[in-house]
Amino acid sequence: MINHFSELVIWQKSRSLYVRLYRLLENSRDYSFKDQILRAALSISNNIAEGFGRSTAKEKNQFYYIAKGSLAELETQSYIASDVGHFDANTLEAVLAQARLTHRLLQGLIKANKERL
Repeated sequence: MINHFSELVIWQKSRSLYVRLYRLLENSRDYSFKDQILRAALSISNNIAEGFGRSTAKEKNQFYYIAKGSLAELETQSYIASDVGHFDANTLEAVLAQARLTHRLLQGLIKANKERL
């Protein structure tokens, strides 16, 4: 049984995604873009943690859906990062692959919680 959000693989993967983006954009001078994409990435793990701390499955999923929305925002921003030259094609594909894995894990968490309803 999982007793803390940090034990969730989905939380670990979303945290790793944030760290990857942080390092990729660490030296970027495009401060507003960097801030926006990092906020979206941070929102994913934050909302997973907050959802885990809620009492009911309905409350939990409310935050997991917010995390899912932030993940979609991050994917869009990743494409734009590639379009404007922040990411090369290989970097974009690696970020999107990690985002897709995170999405699949998040979908599984949401589905498991729906079954508890």
